[in-house]
Amino acid sequence: MLTLDLPRSALIIIDQLEINGPMSPKQISTQANLPARTVSFALKKLVKQELCMKVPNLSDMRQPIYHLNDERIKNIHQYICKLKVEYGIWKRNF
Repeated sequence: MLTLDLPRSALIIIDQLEINGPMSPKQISTQANLPARTVSFALKKLVKQELCMKVPNLSDMRQPIYHLNDERIKNIHQYICKLKVEYGIWKRNF
């Protein structure tokens, strides 16, 4: 059975990246109305689980850009949907 150790904030970030595309942590924090520390923690979890990729931002090296790993997301889509339902998160605009 597939298990991912993802906090609720990670699922919110997945939704934001699906809706808005690649973003910096600061943009994610603003869009999702989450504290910067929460976003940072969730992004680390997502990168560790290979659900998200960190790419240098050539216009501002202080703010990396995060992209969803579309292939990995597709592979576990049903599991992520189940978690979103459990947490009450489903493509909401914040």
